[in-house]
Amino acid sequence: MGKTKIKKVTPLMKQYNTIKTKYPDALLLFRVGDFYETFGEDAVKASKILGIILTQRNNGGDRTELAGFPHHSLNTYLPKLVKAGQRVAICDQLEDPKMTKTIVKRGVTELVTPGVAMNDDILSAKSNNFLCAVHFGRKLLGVSFVDISTGEFLTAEGGEEQIDKLLQNFAPNEILVSKSHKKEFFTLFGNQFHTFFMEDWVFQEDYALETLTAHFKTATLKGFGIDHLRHGIVASGVALHYLSETRHRQLQHINTLKRISEEEYIWMDRFTIRNLELYHSTNVNAVTLLDVIDRTLSPMGGRLLKRWLALPLKNIEKIRRRHQVISYLAKAEENLEKLQHWIKQMGDLERLISKVATGKINPKEVVQLKNSLEAVVPIKQLTARSGNEALLLISDRLQSCELLRSKIKEMLYEEAPTQIPKGKTIADGYSDELDELRRLAYSGKDYLDTMLERETKRTGITSLKIASNNVFGYYIEVRNTHKEKVPEDWIRKQTLVSAERYITEELKEYEAKILGAEERILSLEQQLFSQLVVWMQEYISPVQNNAQLIAQLDCLCGFTQLAKENRYVMPIINDSTEIEIKNGRHPVIEKQLPPGESYIANDVLLNREDQQIIMITGPNMSGKSAILRQTALIVLLAQMGSFIPADSAKIGYVDKIFTRVGASDNISMGESTFMVEMNETASILNNLSDRSLVLLDEIGRGTSTYDGISIAWAISEYLHEHPARAKTLFATHYHELNEMAATFERIKNYNVSVKELKDNVLFLRKLTPGGSEHSFGIHVAKMAGMPQQVIRKANKILKKLEKSHSSEELTDKLQSVQSEMQLSFFNLDDPLLEQIKEEITHLDINTLTPVEALMKLSEIKRLLTKNKKATS
Repeated sequence: MGKTKIKKVTPLMKQYNTIKTKYPDALLLFRVGDFYETFGEDAVKASKILGIILTQRNNGGDRTELAGFPHHSLNTYLPKLVKAGQRVAICDQLEDPKMTKTIVKRGVTELVTPGVAMNDDILSAKSNNFLCAVHFGRKLLGVSFVDISTGEFLTAEGGEEQIDKLLQNFAPNEILVSKSHKKEFFTLFGNQFHTFFMEDWVFQEDYALETLTAHFKTATLKGFGIDHLRHGIVASGVALHYLSETRHRQLQHINTLKRISEEEYIWMDRFTIRNLELYHSTNVNAVTLLDVIDRTLSPMGGRLLKRWLALPLKNIEKIRRRHQVISYLAKAEENLEKLQHWIKQMGDLERLISKVATGKINPKEVVQLKNSLEAVVPIKQLTARSGNEALLLISDRLQSCELLRSKIKEMLYEEAPTQIPKGKTIADGYSDELDELRRLAYSGKDYLDTMLERETKRTGITSLKIASNNVFGYYIEVRNTHKEKVPEDWIRKQTLVSAERYITEELKEYEAKILGAEERILSLEQQLFSQLVVWMQEYISPVQNNAQLIAQLDCLCGFTQLAKENRYVMPIINDSTEIEIKNGRHPVIEKQLPPGESYIANDVLLNREDQQIIMITGPNMSGKSAILRQTALIVLLAQMGSFIPADSAKIGYVDKIFTRVGASDNISMGESTFMVEMNETASILNNLSDRSLVLLDEIGRGTSTYDGISIAWAISEYLHEHPARAKTLFATHYHELNEMAATFERIKNYNVSVKELKDNVLFLRKLTPGGSEHSFGIHVAKMAGMPQQVIRKANKILKKLEKSHSSEELTDKLQSVQSEMQLSFFNLDDPLLEQIKEEITHLDINTLTPVEALMKLSEIKRLLTKNKKATS
């Protein structure tokens, strides 16, 4: 038998393998000399993401893939890896290679992940970079969001819908979930997020509590008002645990944990957020509401505006306060301009102070922090003189941080570099020792010139020369002709053909000083700068407080700017339940119109007494959807504290907004469009409140016409009869629904007017009372250039259909569902399923309205899912 070849592993690869096993889920950047190298699978990934060359090397007979880049390019390549969803472990050399004869010590100094980043090239200025943890409890879920770059730490708990909405709102960059709930997470929330799955033991309540109280140095979490949120606490503990796992342990800027108190804000589910295109749009190049209203000038303001948009207020007093500030600033134009000027001068206060806390700030950024704080002073003065209560409050709470500013001014050069070795950091006159060393290091030539002059005078040798070489440093050179004039205290060092070289005690001392001076300058500057950064950590809270106040002010100045540029007015917000908008406009569409064209404004009146449901009929393309959406957007803008695009508005504050668009694009989930639509509508009907605003757009479109009409009718009837009397706008092209107004007193018909020309249709986009005669669908097809014979045929069929109209189809559908269900439960002896079977068997299909059927199905589905959870 031949000998088996033992693979030799080089010491370097041995060290690499040891470190890599500790970070199996991360891409390891391994520092070798001036390069960061990746090996094996990591190298394959890195070369693909970064577009760098993949090579191979023989490692003891084993071929290993290899890809690397120069260490100074880390800031270019790291963001690309993290944005591609990679967790990156940075492994550095922990000692100077010159100081060791064996292999250099190496270790991971930082783990950067999509949700844990401090690096400016990874972060986007006007967006938070949230790390999120989701904890699955028995009935509720807990969620927490932490942004290590700003110090914000938030938590909440609730049902699946609520957590889903928060994930949509906060758009976290990475989500932590326990391994045992992987499947459940994907089923509920989809797979569009970067997720990381952790061991179950991290998700324990006592461990989370211990992690949080140790971090905040408190005995309980009562002071944060979250001690009752058991699931929220677990999620928060998991997020904090992950930060220390990723080598982020200096976290004194994360100094409070806030509850997202859902009851204070308008409730919108994810469909509403998506349909209203608040921050994202599924359409390429579409403009969102955020794009139109964002007039903020600072990164802090940009981030806060997103939060205000995600969580519009219900508290009338708070809303009015924002409106009053805008009202004041719109009149005090000069003050507005000055405030905006100073806000513009500001860097990212929040992220700069976080860098102080984590010790990752450089000298240039410290100067930037000082300059930003200097801009706070005039802002404090301007707001103090305003006479507006809300602005006076901001002025009062702004802190000028005088000592901090003067200390930085005294210590650092205004033009401080990004790295200490790159240039002068500590200012002249701050440290006597440093000044003395600098004089030595930088004024050597003068010193030597003085010495030369002195010695020439003393000896009378005119051709003296002072120079240095690598062998014995500084020396004095004397030509042979003057040899006899050399003083006795000079020591001969070297004899040349035509000259001799000497050294003196003074030269030796000077040399030692000058060589040590440069190294000493560097270490002294580093030491003094580190002391400054530690001292600055006392200012974390005041600077964070300033950042939050400037962000609020920035948003309000932005709202003022928006109102002035676009003729927005102040709405009246009260606690009635009426919404009255005069000449409202769609804030986004009006900005997209071709030059010279003005938006057709419309009035909307909704109340719970006599105009609870407005049935808007009219052809497709006539602008029904725009009217629905603009009503919701006007309410949202008003409750965010902004002015609104209208001539005037009275809004009884809204607590929930529901929107549903028929045949919405959820088909990717594998369910039929119709079923999705019914599920979504059932969830609205189950959650109505007397302050809800419901917008239904073409509901029932996902099924055949008469099914659609029956369902749309039944839903409208249900909304009308429901004790909440929720205000509803229902856009439909089923003109048959106009008949409802005769029977139901609070349903009113409106139509989007259309002018019929001889062979054509002109859309006037004006909402007028009364229903529309027919659907104009065929007219639109004609305008789209459909062939003549198709249009003639369509007209014939339409006439036939209108004659023979029957809604037996819906009853048939429900009966088939009933019999299917009876069959599927036939063999099950589970008591719960027995109960469901009873429910279904005793349903009288013929007397059941479609919505009752819908609610019944929804209830049964809920029972089933509860049962499924209980058994699992």
